Amino acid sequence: MARNPFDEPSKRRRHDGYAWWFSTDMFRTDNTDERTARKRSIGYRMSQHPGQLTIIYFLVLVAFVTALLLTPIATQDHTTTPFSTAFFTAVSALSTCGISIVNTTQHWSIFGQVVLIFAVQLGGLGVMTFASLIALAINRHLKATQRLLTANELGTNKLNEVRSVLAVVLTITFSIEAITFISLFPGLSRVNKGDVGKSLWESLFFAVMAYNNAGFTPDGAGLYVGRWEVGMPIMLSAFCGTLGFPVILNLWRTARAHKGPRHLNLHTKVTLLTTFIIVLISLCWFLVVEWNNQALFHDANIEERMRRGVVAAVMPRSSGFDLSWVPKVSEPTKVFMSLVMFIGGGSTSTAGGIRVTTLAVIFLVCKTAFSGHTDVNVFHRRIHTRVIMTAVSITTSCLALVFIASIALMMIENASFSHALFDACSAFGLGGYSVGVANADYPASLYVLAFTMLIGRLGPMTIAYAVGRPNVVEAVHYPTDQIVVG
Repeated sequence: MARNPFDEPSKRRRHDGYAWWFSTDMFRTDNTDERTARKRSIGYRMSQHPGQLTIIYFLVLVAFVTALLLTPIATQDHTTTPFSTAFFTAVSALSTCGISIVNTTQHWSIFGQVVLIFAVQLGGLGVMTFASLIALAINRHLKATQRLLTANELGTNKLNEVRSVLAVVLTITFSIEAITFISLFPGLSRVNKGDVGKSLWESLFFAVMAYNNAGFTPDGAGLYVGRWEVGMPIMLSAFCGTLGFPVILNLWRTARAHKGPRHLNLHTKVTLLTTFIIVLISLCWFLVVEWNNQALFHDANIEERMRRGVVAAVMPRSSGFDLSWVPKVSEPTKVFMSLVMFIGGGSTSTAGGIRVTTLAVIFLVCKTAFSGHTDVNVFHRRIHTRVIMTAVSITTSCLALVFIASIALMMIENASFSHALFDACSAFGLGGYSVGVANADYPASLYVLAFTMLIGRLGPMTIAYAVGRPNVVEAVHYPTDQIVVG
């Protein structure tokens, strides 16, 4: 049997990222197959443009969930929810952002809450994952372009791994959610004074929302996370969700092979190191700047302050639980939290933001430039130029998006810059927190935040891929010249 031309050779011990995929032979083969498939179904032709299919799929889900939330059965009092509220909630759930402008328990019925759970689950599994499953169902195999985008989303370097990775993603997701569900039940049972039905429902709700880093809560405000037996499983599950599938897979494979940390791949090392640095800085910030904040620490002793400080350091990155203390922090802390939410979590994770690896690459580029070197190195490995260009372009475009959204919110609601920036970063980074700018009384601001959440969930690279396909080879290389910068 002939080897698939898209599979990485087994003898190839080292690869150049995704650059080798953009070979002339690969796209010539792919284009030949496209010419012979003109008479195939519309679904088949749509799968040739996975970026566009992903956006269409996501927009269809938004429309479907919005329609469900508009039905009277979705509310407690069986009235119709305003369109702007239903639309914003649908986008917030599917993007796994979790910003809620109505009380989840008091406004939405059990049916409405079930809709939110399924919407968050679909969003958490990843738009690229479900787009690939659709392509598998239509074609019974993946095209090279579809495998390319999916492999980039799931963090695999071999095109023939995509199907197996999809299965592992589903297994890991439901396994972590099941473990979280089992861990939450005893604590919630004590909170609910032995009410088994309510405890089971809240355990399921928190388990799905925690791993997918969505801020919707079954108790209306997420105050249960202040209890250690409830807060710890939620925090650990949310932390796993922010790492990303590639990191979890690499950690699992390394542990299964009984190998040490030095055998982890470069992506995992950079993600873990940057994540722990951000969490540590956040912990120090909350303990130092907000030490006397009664809304956060409630006259707690040292042990409780450390526990609540850890929760405050982990949750704002993408989770959005326990909203009670957020509007009461100082203005510098709001700006700091905006920065943390803008950074977000790991690549291909349930979190949003520019991602921690992007931040790490930007800092490494600065370090290299200031030290007078030319190669960007980390952990005795050189980072490819294409990765550097991607990191710079993502950071620049996302900064522009958040800045424009903040100005729009200031103009619509006459909000302060810190408040507008906070909600814009929360929407883009899928943080789930709000200081009141996301308000049902201002539908225009809801649409601005919903658009920001859509970009944060899809990512600028997916949208760029939907607009144009990758070039095969640059035929012309112009001579270099100098400009003055800085």
